[in-house]
Order: sequence, then structure tokens, then C-alpha cells
Amino acid sequence: MVTVVPLLFDIDGTLIDSRLVVEEAWRGVAARFGADANAILAACHGRRDEDVVAEFFSQDVRAAVVDRIAAVEQERASEVVAMPGARQLLEELPRGMWAAVTSGSRRLMTARLRGGGLPIPEVLITADDVRFGKPHPEGYLAAAARLGVEIGRCVVVEDSPTGVAAGKAAGAFVVGFAIDPPSLAEADVVVGSLVEIIPVVQKHHF
Repeated sequence: MVTVVPLLFDIDGTLIDSRLVVEEAWRGVAARFGADANAILAACHGRRDEDVVAEFFSQDVRAAVVDRIAAVEQERASEVVAMPGARQLLEELPRGMWAAVTSGSRRLMTARLRGGGLPIPEVLITADDVRFGKPHPEGYLAAAARLGVEIGRCVVVEDSPTGVAAGKAAGAFVVGFAIDPPSLAEADVVVGSLVEIIPVVQKHHF
């Protein structure tokens, strides 16, 4: 057994590389509804679509934008790939000791996990399951509760400042996963590869 520490993962950008699909989807929607695509892309990472739409689109088109972005992303869910090392990492974890917390819908995230060849976690907290999206801690607190563990015993793995903030607010130990470590300065520790997760957890946690 590699670790007995419960691990709570974000999905997009952490377990799954969906950057190209997400960027093209938002650019298409922004062009269609007259919004600033660059501003959206600078702010959307780690957040629920409906929260992003509420910030950048007028109220009269928000429902249509949410429906359109969901449709485009769902159509292209199979185009994503697993992040390097994701499959090996998940295979090494004991059953019932990991979960995923995502700002995406359950339908989209299960499709992306399957598209990337990754397992669907027994505990999956999605945008459909929470009242408040990241950076609110609700999702991570819910995941810990579903696993039957205290959040203070958990390690959150996140790739966005929004997600890091959610993990910290929940009271977890947060590992930032980033090519640009300064962007996740609020994390307890930052790694550049998923293969570093277990050694880092063993070294820094408990």
C-alpha cells in the first residue's frame, strides 16, 4: 500500500488535459455571443461554467451561453487525454482512499475521464452536487465526508489558484500541480509532475 492519506483530485488540468478543447469552446462561444474570449480564458480555469458566464455575459443570454458551452464540451469530451502519470498514480492508490472534485458537470467529467482512459472515482463531487463552486470549500468538504474521513487528513491536488483556494479554505493540505510554480504560491507545496505526488505526500504530510 503506497499511502493511507486520502487524496482529493481536481480533474481538468490535473488528471485530464483538456486545455485545447476548453480554449476552443470558450473562444467559439465568446465570438458567437460577443464577449471577450481572452478575458474569459484568463478567469475561467477551475470555475463552474455558470459562474464564468455570469461574470462575462449579459443576463439575457446567460442561459443560452451555458447550454451552448455545455453542448460543445460534451461533443468533444473524447478528445481529451490523461495527464502524464495520471493512470499509474490512480492505479497505485488504495480503493476508497481517493476522490475527485470538479467544477464541471457529472456528465461531462465522466465522459472526459473515460475519454482519457481513467477510472471513474467512487466518490465524484461535481458542479451538480454543490451550491457553491470553487473557491468555496463545499466540494472538498463533501468529498471528505463521502469518504468518511476528516478533511484535515486529506491532501488536495489542484492546478489552479481557484482550486488551491478551495482546498485551503476546506482545511486540507494542498499540493499544487503546475508548470509555473509561482502561480500556485498559496499551495502548501508545488510539484511539476504527478509522479511526484506520492513522494511529496509521504515527505510533507503527517
